[in-house]
Amino acid sequence: MRPAPTDRSRARLHVLLALVTAVVTAAALLDGPRLLGGGAGARDTTAVPPDRTGGAIHDLADQSEAYAAGLGTTDVDGVHTHADGTSHDHADPTTRNDLSRSGEAATDPTTPARAAANRAGVEAGRAAPEPATTTVDLERPRLPVPEDVWAMARGCYTLQAPDGRYVVTGTSRGTGVSAGTTRASDATPFRFQATDLGVYLLYTLDERFTAAASNGGVRIAEAPSQQAEWVAERGDDGRFTFANLALDLRLAVTPTGAALTEPGTRFALRTATGCATYPEAEVNIDGDPLAGVTPYQEVRGYIDAHTHGMAFEFLGGAAHCGRPWHRYGIEHATRDCPDHEATLGLATPLETVLSGRPSHDTTGWPTYRDFPAPDSLTHGGTYMTWMERNWRGGQRVLVNLLVENGQLCEIYPIRKPGYNCDDMDTIRRQAQRMVEFERYVDAQHGGPGRGWYRIVRTPAEARAVINGGRLAVVMGIETSVPFGCSMTLDVPHCDTAAIDAQLDEMYDLGVRQMEIVNKFDNALSGVAGDAGAIGVAVNLGNFLETGTFWNMEHCEPADGESADRTQSTALPPQADGPQQDAIFGAVVEASGLLSLPALPIYPSPLHCNRRGLTDLGAHLVDAMADRGMLIDPDHMSVAGRSALLDRLEARSYPGVLSSHSWSTPDAYPRIYALGGFVAPYAGDSVGFYEKWQRHLAWADPRYYFGFGYGADINGLGAQGNPRGADVDNPVTYPFAGFGGTVVDRQVSGERVYDLNVDGVAHYGLYPDWIEDLRLIATADAGPDQAAALLEDLARGPEAYLQTWERATGIAPDSCRNPELRLSVPELLNVAHRGASTQQVLEGAGQPYLRPGRTFVYCTEPVRGLDRVRVTFGPDGRVAATQQVRES
Repeated sequence: MRPAPTDRSRARLHVLLALVTAVVTAAALLDGPRLLGGGAGARDTTAVPPDRTGGAIHDLADQSEAYAAGLGTTDVDGVHTHADGTSHDHADPTTRNDLSRSGEAATDPTTPARAAANRAGVEAGRAAPEPATTTVDLERPRLPVPEDVWAMARGCYTLQAPDGRYVVTGTSRGTGVSAGTTRASDATPFRFQATDLGVYLLYTLDERFTAAASNGGVRIAEAPSQQAEWVAERGDDGRFTFANLALDLRLAVTPTGAALTEPGTRFALRTATGCATYPEAEVNIDGDPLAGVTPYQEVRGYIDAHTHGMAFEFLGGAAHCGRPWHRYGIEHATRDCPDHEATLGLATPLETVLSGRPSHDTTGWPTYRDFPAPDSLTHGGTYMTWMERNWRGGQRVLVNLLVENGQLCEIYPIRKPGYNCDDMDTIRRQAQRMVEFERYVDAQHGGPGRGWYRIVRTPAEARAVINGGRLAVVMGIETSVPFGCSMTLDVPHCDTAAIDAQLDEMYDLGVRQMEIVNKFDNALSGVAGDAGAIGVAVNLGNFLETGTFWNMEHCEPADGESADRTQSTALPPQADGPQQDAIFGAVVEASGLLSLPALPIYPSPLHCNRRGLTDLGAHLVDAMADRGMLIDPDHMSVAGRSALLDRLEARSYPGVLSSHSWSTPDAYPRIYALGGFVAPYAGDSVGFYEKWQRHLAWADPRYYFGFGYGADINGLGAQGNPRGADVDNPVTYPFAGFGGTVVDRQVSGERVYDLNVDGVAHYGLYPDWIEDLRLIATADAGPDQAAALLEDLARGPEAYLQTWERATGIAPDSCRNPELRLSVPELLNVAHRGASTQQVLEGAGQPYLRPGRTFVYCTEPVRGLDRVRVTFGPDGRVAATQQVRES
């Protein structure tokens, strides 16, 4: 548990908050027109030249550059030159498009010959036969009479009592409920809106709610509440009773109206027409989901390896507005934060700092004028239907990272009652929310296991979910103080026993992927740090958490680029003028605490954090590898990440990935060489296209290659900006999407989203972003280049699953790795008749091909035959084997 703050630590927290505010204020003074200009909620719609990514310069990046001016640096045409003569180009709108968000990027460490061989290996992989696919209709058929208590979800039904009377509601906004007709044509049709499995709102024709009255009667309410929720129960006769969730009494009809009694009336339900439509966003994608023909074959789709779907619970549960779901639907799930609403969006310092806008419209549904948006980072972008749209558009793997930063939580002035700032308590809460969300999605789609959001715990389970046409959701962790492993002046707050016990707990919860640091140094490793003005604030947070600042020293990496984040001096120097010094000095003086140490002045770039992987960190790495978990070295210092990769190489452990561009170019080839997976930060479409091209040169031909992205949505990571509607090749709606789908503009209430002008405003616009990638690749190098990019993205989930399989002990395929080839008798001994797919994998390793009902392995040649095809029967067990020639 995070210890309770002392008076001194509370004072330090107030100082840090004040310093962060001062940094932003100073940046505003330096760059006032950008940060403070314009009307409330106004967006910059300035046209962008077609050779740029299409986004305005990110405010925080601008502030960092202005702030760093105090170091004696200059900027000419976007090229930032340090006092020592080193320089880098910050014309890119934001680090969202950097090859590495962990440090500067300038040169490629891979030799041209090696890069060419790697690209050739990727191209050869694309030429392999495509897996067999089909489409599946996952919607439950709507029968005239519901078969169980879950079948009514989103349906339209009438309710008929045993005496033949139908339930009707009052007209002209009346408040009565009765049973006064025996004609079905006069009955009130009710929309059954699921709030949980088998629990419903009975939504009336005039868009109100059937609810319990305080006098034991039944009324029509204007708003949903527990009094308006009804738990369905089905009898053996096929009739239903409805228990009120608040009162635990059942709906009944009486000679004069309706009441709550026991045992209640047993109603016959029949499908009807004419129901009111419950408020909801639209998917706007036509076509059934693509699926495989077997649960164990190669998969296709897209992967987001880094998203924070449950971040509404971090920072004390009050800093992040909106959530993926609410019992009562989108209108409630996508509301602005209460503190934003209370000030009409005028005094929202966190949102202002992050987005650069001094105010915003706080209206969510149905207008969504100012949020969600790519740079509106306090507002959630992963509402359920937006997530559903991404899945319908081809996403098949989502890694949801449980996230917290206890120090920032302590700083933030608002917190939900009963919430603390302990990282692990928040992680547990978010894991529970994932389970609750899975249940809610099930409720909307007709019952347990019927929803598209499926939490998975093994690669085989994920493969089956994807081949069933659904979304495989992997649980991961990204937090600054995992397992309580903070430190004070290098004294750790955890030990190996605490790490092992909590890692076992997290594994049992379902966690399979994890980073070991985030923003602060901890007892496990040093961090890469942050740059510019934000780096100053985060470095102060590091001091409050650990008692030390980042130990950044000048370094000269051999490849010229693999360093940690470049640091500005802690405070603008006198040469920059007294104004900024006056601001900071006034903040410290007003705090009444003058005992904070002088903030460090760092040497000339490049910078490397001296703190690397600790003995406790090495223990955690080994413990994760022992459990077959996926280890993400993002955010680690170069020294820490290098030591981690050394350790994994020593034990030949392939379960490693970089999920959102917080590793450095020296690490990516090593990750690929281990058999790992890389998914760069999504960012703008032009920037991502460039990252894909660079990574082709690092891909290791010994392993299946596929590519993914890390959205980092809800994690205070900006989403992709639009390129602009006036570019030569905008996204044109509708367009042909993944698996034969047709994608149109997404509609949420009155808001119609267009990627060309809105960018990736919410998670549902990633299918549109992928179409934008296709257009960019086509314009750059023709349709073949675009096809290659889409193929690599579609192979992303398979590449991730193969890395995960290898982490659990499955050997790489023997065609790409000839030294692993078995003799034919050895293979046949493993793939004997009746063996399961898992038994074959464990005994023979990964197949080179798994297109449908077969696995294909390379073997030691016999009479010109060097491959064996293993065929599985309908039960998923070996039915036949056959030697074949290479085709």
